[in-house]
Amino acid sequence: MDLNLTRQSLSKAITAFGLDLYNKLNSGDICKNIFFSPTSMSTALGMVLIGASGNSKMQIEKVLHFAKTRRGAGPLDSERRVAEVVPEYGREGAFSLPAEGAIYSEFKQLLIQLNNLSHGYQLKLANSLFMQKGYQFLQQYLTRTKEIYNATLQTVDFFNAAEETRETINLEVYRQTQGNIKELFAPGVIGPQTVLVLANAIYFKATWQHQFNPHYTTERKFRLNENETKSVYMMYQKGRFKLGHTDEKNGQILCLPYAGEVLSMFIILPNDISHLGQVEAAMTCKNLTHWLSPENLREHNVEIYMPRFTLEACYDLNLTLQGLGLTDVFSEAKADLLGMSSSRQLFLSTVVHKAYMEVNEVGTEAAAAAGVAISNRSLEHYELFVADHPFLFGILHNPTNTILFLGKLCSP
Repeated sequence: MDLNLTRQSLSKAITAFGLDLYNKLNSGDICKNIFFSPTSMSTALGMVLIGASGNSKMQIEKVLHFAKTRRGAGPLDSERRVAEVVPEYGREGAFSLPAEGAIYSEFKQLLIQLNNLSHGYQLKLANSLFMQKGYQFLQQYLTRTKEIYNATLQTVDFFNAAEETRETINLEVYRQTQGNIKELFAPGVIGPQTVLVLANAIYFKATWQHQFNPHYTTERKFRLNENETKSVYMMYQKGRFKLGHTDEKNGQILCLPYAGEVLSMFIILPNDISHLGQVEAAMTCKNLTHWLSPENLREHNVEIYMPRFTLEACYDLNLTLQGLGLTDVFSEAKADLLGMSSSRQLFLSTVVHKAYMEVNEVGTEAAAAAGVAISNRSLEHYELFVADHPFLFGILHNPTNTILFLGKLCSP
């Protein structure tokens, strides 16, 4: 099995799923902040996939872009086999996905890498399943979710103690993210009718490879739309950075590495507010891969103006995932989770995702800033990158080209 092919296929599948999810969350005419983790959500739904069968399994595979035709591969013990690699056909042609056992193996390796990043990074993923007592999970399922996704599973009592259970779940996520994700489930989200809850949280913290000097941070206007502005603290620096353009030249793409250059932030900045919709429409899996390729991103002298911002987003994804085609697993009548439990009444009740990130001069550490005038530009030519209006951004795991986070900043 070609492991590089597996990694590329997994990263493309995560990107494709992330863009589908982004487009669903982005529905509506109002520009709103969006922030989530395609990688974290893929791993969370991967825990459900392990226990799914029949139509439920096929729908999850399709939503995660794992759908494929396999011949001669057994159920989920196929890590021990070398299965045929066949193409999956999507909107933009085809890319190959190996047998699901290899995908799971690659997921396991990716999570090991992400949970053991070098100094300067904190990335905490918490994947947990909470099941109504009376349902017995199959031991094989428990073993596999622990081995592959390092997932925790707890039996709780939604029926008799919904509010206490909500607090228990929130406390577990709080503990797993070292106190950084609080109140994952708001009051009222979990009720006595709940049967199975998937709790998925991710926290990210990192230091820039080239930090912004807080003395150069000044208050400037951020254009929310054609008519409104907002005062924000705008960070500033100039140096050598990777810079490129979208295919239609209606947006700039800047790459800002974090310490050690294992992770980096990419920012897709439309040339003007009016170009935001055009850039979003062009952001397909194929185009995004090209935009972030070495052929498009070249080192330039760049003068950067970028807002400090904090994003915390929480989504109840039931309707969103159903809109993508994941319907059966949420239905008490249709869900097929016999790989998870022998009970035919088990179905997925709630999927909640929460993500938090803070961007400032150091990276993600709070820092005091003094408003000091910026020095004059040198005679050497610098490309201007002024993020003073809505832009798209993501966090990329460079060794595997995996998108960890994807978002849009409309209002810092």
